[in-house]
Amino acid sequence: MDIAKVIATELKIKPSQVATVMQLIDEGNTIPFIARYRKEMHGGLNDEVLRNLEERLNYLRGLEERKDTVLKSIDEQGKLTDELKKAIEDAMTLVAVEDLYRPYKQKRRTRATIAKEKGLEGLAIWLQLQRSNHSVEEEAKKYIDEDKGVMTAADAIEGAKDILAELISDEPEYRTWIRDITRREGIITSEAKDAAASSVYEMYYDFKEPVSKMTGYRTLAVNRGEKEKILNVKVQAPEESIIRYLEKKIIIREDDAAAPYLKEACQDAYLRLIKESTEREIRSELTEKAEDGAIEVFGKNLNQLLMQPPIHGLVVLGWDPAFRTGCKLAVVDATGKVLDTKVIYPTAPQNKVEDAKKDVKALIKKYGINLISVGNGTASRESEQIISEMLHEISEPVQYVITNEAGASVYSASKLATEEFPEFDVGQRSAASIARRVQDPLAELVKIDPKSIGVGQYQHDMNQKKLGEALGAVVEDCVNRVGVDLNTASASLLEYVSGINKTLAKNIVSYREENGSFGSRKELLKVPKLGPKAYEQCAGFLRITDAKDPLDGTGVHPESYDAAKKLLTKLGYTTADIKKGGLPGLSAKVKNTADLATDLSVGELTLKDIIKELEKPGRDPREDMPKPILRSDVMSMEDLKEGMILKGTVRNVIDFGAFVDIGVHQDGLVHISQMSEKYIKHPLEVVSVGDIVEVKVLGVEPAKKRISLSMKIK
Repeated sequence: MDIAKVIATELKIKPSQVATVMQLIDEGNTIPFIARYRKEMHGGLNDEVLRNLEERLNYLRGLEERKDTVLKSIDEQGKLTDELKKAIEDAMTLVAVEDLYRPYKQKRRTRATIAKEKGLEGLAIWLQLQRSNHSVEEEAKKYIDEDKGVMTAADAIEGAKDILAELISDEPEYRTWIRDITRREGIITSEAKDAAASSVYEMYYDFKEPVSKMTGYRTLAVNRGEKEKILNVKVQAPEESIIRYLEKKIIIREDDAAAPYLKEACQDAYLRLIKESTEREIRSELTEKAEDGAIEVFGKNLNQLLMQPPIHGLVVLGWDPAFRTGCKLAVVDATGKVLDTKVIYPTAPQNKVEDAKKDVKALIKKYGINLISVGNGTASRESEQIISEMLHEISEPVQYVITNEAGASVYSASKLATEEFPEFDVGQRSAASIARRVQDPLAELVKIDPKSIGVGQYQHDMNQKKLGEALGAVVEDCVNRVGVDLNTASASLLEYVSGINKTLAKNIVSYREENGSFGSRKELLKVPKLGPKAYEQCAGFLRITDAKDPLDGTGVHPESYDAAKKLLTKLGYTTADIKKGGLPGLSAKVKNTADLATDLSVGELTLKDIIKELEKPGRDPREDMPKPILRSDVMSMEDLKEGMILKGTVRNVIDFGAFVDIGVHQDGLVHISQMSEKYIKHPLEVVSVGDIVEVKVLGVEPAKKRISLSMKIK
């Protein structure tokens, strides 16, 4: 198989691009590095295409390895024909390879192998030839052998049918056809194990859906219901059509004697040997497709959440709401340093509202707090009400923001949080994290396992390794797109930088603690175990704001410093001019990038990136994202009226809609049908996590805590 050609066709790019990326990956280059600093080599493919390419490359290489193993096994048995070899070599999926290998795979003792041991293979072949000139019973008598356990003609016939059933079930062509028709005409059904029991799966208590129309979120829902022993889930295949198909394939001559037994063998082959495995494969396919879709949505949501714009320069009060144990507070200065912590009890059962307000007002005065970041968990609604009242009682210009606290509890109980805040309890750590999340969402959220950040659906039911790898790649892409301050970044953030693993991240932090701030990127080479290859991969993504060489504070890679300096000289600048806030209008001075690139001995795409960086050094791409809504007042569900128009923040996007925070404790749902006047296949075509959207209230059900919203305002 020409892997480069196959991937190129699938991704609609050139085989030469694929071949180049394959070589770069094999040389140990990371996807962020390839995407950013090797554009000339692969023609400017973006990181999403490169990730897909890498995933397909790994699959197809695994497929080729499996083919080699299978070919070797069949060859050692002396059964490898040219036709079989070609079929295996041409197979495009692991399923197809396994189908071809099935007849030659070492089997456990089956009814067919037992029948063969009894010497009944000859009778099976006689039936298969369909050239009988006497009755089957008469032929079967020849195979009676009491020593082998064949006591009667009927015993012999049953054994022969077992051999035929296994032969039929092992035929790759038949299995492929049966899988295809089950995909096209099969029906997924689910029913309750206990119909009287109430559960979140009630809509699946009497559920039927064609396999071909089964949506991902429904697949994952019935899977979970089955796992929790609430649902019985089955695939109803078109059995009659399948058995008729097998009969047409097997009964090729008119032979009234053999035909009834061959029909029985076909039925047995399907019902006993093919049906269950086919249903398993179909459900596995549906699950894999559903997981891939859910992982893609989770990844896009996570990307948007991580790329939320930081709120710089504010002193933030992190507020982790709770009832019985009290609300934990943490005051964090503009650099993220925790200045103070406190526990207040404004919520039930203590209800010490006035005492709590007094304590918070004192903190606002003492530390000059500008913003209160309130976690959106338990008691968030009650805390928000108290904060809103208090803000109307003070003269200081303080606002509040509702912050997604998903994963904060996971972080606060982690080893990392214990190392970061050894003197704090879990509540104080959580409050500090909630404060820091608005100051720099990316730097704070990288400390949490991506799977614990609640912007997905059914994440606990998926292949955890696959989910972890996909989300890790999203975090890696985000971190490298933004860039990292080498002198302030935590080890958690550094380990996502291209070319840096956990060990190197810790070594960088240790080196920094022992030797002080890094003065230049080159100094990275003094870090233990950080060699030239790791330096090449990471250097461009690490920034040093006050470096002696201003280029160390930009996204220009050290390998392009000479070209960047020559460019500056040509246009009448020096590197010192970069420190003055960049060189706005630089691109307008370059009339012909192709000629200039040749003159500077760099690629044109690299030159364009250098110019972009010099115009606005270390530019943060998060600046283009919608800013979070800061509030000073609060609404409750009771304040909502049908037809109200409100602004809200998209908190989560799922297959059938999006949840929007409109300033009440309960997020409202915009169903996919209410997102756009035109037809859309998925909500992500219209919204992303963090988007600020205008919505109309369609309905409010306080008892069920449901708010229905629409983005179709007109």
